[in-house]
Amino acid sequence: MRHVPAATLEEPQILTLILHQASRETKIAMAASIQSLPFFLQILLLHLHQSHCKTLNTISASLPLHDGDVLFSNNKHFALGFFRPGNSTRRFIGIWYNKVSEQTVFWVANRDRPINDTSGVLSINSQGDIVLHCCSNGSSPLWSTNMSTTIFDNTTTAKLQDTGNFILLQRLNNRVLWQSFDHPTDTLMPFMKLGLDRRTGMDWVLTSWKSMDDPGPGNFTHRIDPTGYPQIFVYKNGAPHWRGGPWTGLRWSGVPQMINPYIFNVSFVNDQEEVSISFGLRNMSIISRMVMDPSGLIQRSTWQDRGGRWIQFYAAPVEQCDYYGACGANSNCNPYNTGQFACTCLPGFDPRSPADWFLRDGSGGCMRSPGASTCQSGEGFIKVARVKVPDTSRAHADMSMSLKECEEECLKNCSCTAYSAADESRGGFGCLAWYDDLLDTRTFSDIGQDLYIRVDAAVLARLREKKAFPRKWSIGAIVSAGVIVVLLLSVFLFIMKKRRGRRSTATSNAAYFHDDESLGMHDLEEDGRKSDLPLFDLSTIAAATNNFSFINKLGQGGFGPVYKGVLDNGKEIAVKRLSKSSGQGTEEFKNEVTLIAKLQHRNLVKTLGCCIQGEEKMLIYEYLPNRSLDSFLFNEQNRCLLDWSKRFDIASGIARGILYLHQDSRLRIIHRDLKASNVLLDASMNPKISDFGMARICGGDQVEGNTRRVVGTYGYMSPEYAMEGLFSIKSDVYSFGVLLLEIISGKRNSSFHQENFSVNLIGHVWKLWNEESCLDIVDPSIGNMYPKHKVLRCIQIGLLCVQEFAVDRPTMSTVVFMLENDTRLPSPKQPAYAFKRTGGRADTSSSGERTHSVNEMSFTAVEAR
Repeated sequence: MRHVPAATLEEPQILTLILHQASRETKIAMAASIQSLPFFLQILLLHLHQSHCKTLNTISASLPLHDGDVLFSNNKHFALGFFRPGNSTRRFIGIWYNKVSEQTVFWVANRDRPINDTSGVLSINSQGDIVLHCCSNGSSPLWSTNMSTTIFDNTTTAKLQDTGNFILLQRLNNRVLWQSFDHPTDTLMPFMKLGLDRRTGMDWVLTSWKSMDDPGPGNFTHRIDPTGYPQIFVYKNGAPHWRGGPWTGLRWSGVPQMINPYIFNVSFVNDQEEVSISFGLRNMSIISRMVMDPSGLIQRSTWQDRGGRWIQFYAAPVEQCDYYGACGANSNCNPYNTGQFACTCLPGFDPRSPADWFLRDGSGGCMRSPGASTCQSGEGFIKVARVKVPDTSRAHADMSMSLKECEEECLKNCSCTAYSAADESRGGFGCLAWYDDLLDTRTFSDIGQDLYIRVDAAVLARLREKKAFPRKWSIGAIVSAGVIVVLLLSVFLFIMKKRRGRRSTATSNAAYFHDDESLGMHDLEEDGRKSDLPLFDLSTIAAATNNFSFINKLGQGGFGPVYKGVLDNGKEIAVKRLSKSSGQGTEEFKNEVTLIAKLQHRNLVKTLGCCIQGEEKMLIYEYLPNRSLDSFLFNEQNRCLLDWSKRFDIASGIARGILYLHQDSRLRIIHRDLKASNVLLDASMNPKISDFGMARICGGDQVEGNTRRVVGTYGYMSPEYAMEGLFSIKSDVYSFGVLLLEIISGKRNSSFHQENFSVNLIGHVWKLWNEESCLDIVDPSIGNMYPKHKVLRCIQIGLLCVQEFAVDRPTMSTVVFMLENDTRLPSPKQPAYAFKRTGGRADTSSSGERTHSVNEMSFTAVEAR
């Protein structure tokens, strides 16, 4: 129950609160008497009134709920009562989370009929309906369940279930007469349905609030459209605003970010009785909801108790291509066409209005290319990959067909414009076919369906020519190259003979590189020009860094020196300059230039451009005044600036940055060199991951790889990578685990030592874990001002990340979830690299770990096999 401090109330408000439970006749008599009392006596009466406010378990004919009373679910997770939204003064009946500090209402009864005072009463009338009355409305209810039951008994009650569902129950036969879950407002709760009951016509639909201050029905609705092949929509004033597409067996076609199954059990039903979707929680301690907000944004979020806030997992629409029909008919919207128009015509189609297309207005869409014949004229299909399939309102589905049968059936019908697998699960099955314009198709970066577009013979022929041309060219090129090679080989042998004497003095660093890394500067300059990064002139960077002055030097890494600079416009920059003698050279630089332009996240360092001129190769970053994390963690003076809250925020930010690389970026990226010195801190101490020279791009579904060229930093490298060259997303998880333990302890892993010199930091934490004294590892500079259960939880997460076998380690999405929620954690298994070499005797079981500290230097090496 929420009490209003009496000192903040004015006299009319106090009078209203005292009188709202009184009868109509009594109120008139009492009002004059109370108003004549001194103000302090009015306050006393208010407190007497509040002492009579009740907390209820049920509502019955004899036990109504007054304004100020609260009805709780048995588990006390949910509460029902009167509330006022935002800055409004009007009162509504609503249900909210009882254990969420930020009052979050997810269901409202009298949305469009508010109460202007505190006289509201919720009760059960003589017909068995739940009704809402107030004194100003006389005998007519403001809201009612309107069941019109013919049989009524005194055992009919209303209660709030442990799921948050408010029900009207006939207790003699335990029959539910009415439930709030059948009448959603703006929020889809776990176990609540969204969809349509085909038998009764019951439509489970979300409707936004008008505003944060007004829960009345707004302009946006979220529902399943059963027409054609069912799909999910957001409508604005009845018109399509966003389309999530049809159900693919795994997710909505247009929602590749569907929540991790770690949280939900998703149930989709499409039969003769109903079409619906519901989300069941795997862990009932998790608080999660999906909201249709007043601006038309669908948001999925979970409550983070530690931070006292809702954490958003997914939202739509957010991009241009999310909005319905953004590019018109027969087109495809691709937001990843950097610097180009997002709208492109589907194969076999041309812009309907080329002039508008040139002005980047694609709303007119595309039409079949002039002269095209797609009926029994040698036509075929071209695949468009990773898309949200077109609007299925007029599509036809046959779940008994295979994809091959679907193609054959579509080819027979001249009206069939495209086809796709209806269900992605079990390798794809079912036939989904379109017989009209293809509307609202868009591309995703790594997850999507394959759509097969009907094109005429001419388009097919051009496609075959494109595929065949490289083959023809390669045959001619091989013959020509053979002649050239013979000539060049003679010249080459002559030159090599003359240089043989000089070869003995060449640097041994060359042994650390693959053959394909001996790139010429011309090739590198070409890569720089082709990347999305702006190119800076050498003169500009030289002027900004005072000609690379020693005074401007920020530090030295394996790549080369880093300088601070100031551009002509006053913007501060950091310049990473490739050392000519660096063991990490051209390949790493090329790799970073290729990657960083495509990465944007608040926890990744922002790259402003590059400079490739002559023998100079430089990357230009945003300048971060607090430099790197290791300068705080491992510095006696600076570490005291990192209290527990700041350390936790840094660890969480790093985890979210790695999760972006692994899962949410346009490319799936494995960093391979995550360590404290590669985490930079901005002015607000927010972490930003840097140095992508060692990173590796993986395919959409690829999560691991193999290399003969092991790169990274001892102390942070997973055992399977250091010893076998096997890297995966779990390699980064291992590095994060090491870093998390370093953040907690303030000690480096590879340079840590106690009385027992055979134990490194991981081994020491593992030893303390088994002795149930893990808090001994906490950095003394934090003091005792930290939540012990949170720290222990983070230590456990760190140990889970450094388990010896990659399959046992969690993914970064699970790590982020574990950091931000208080769910139960599994027990960690034996970590890798728990022990070091001792007394000069090599320990072959941990060959990837060295006793000397090399945490400051990344290395590149070919492992002999």
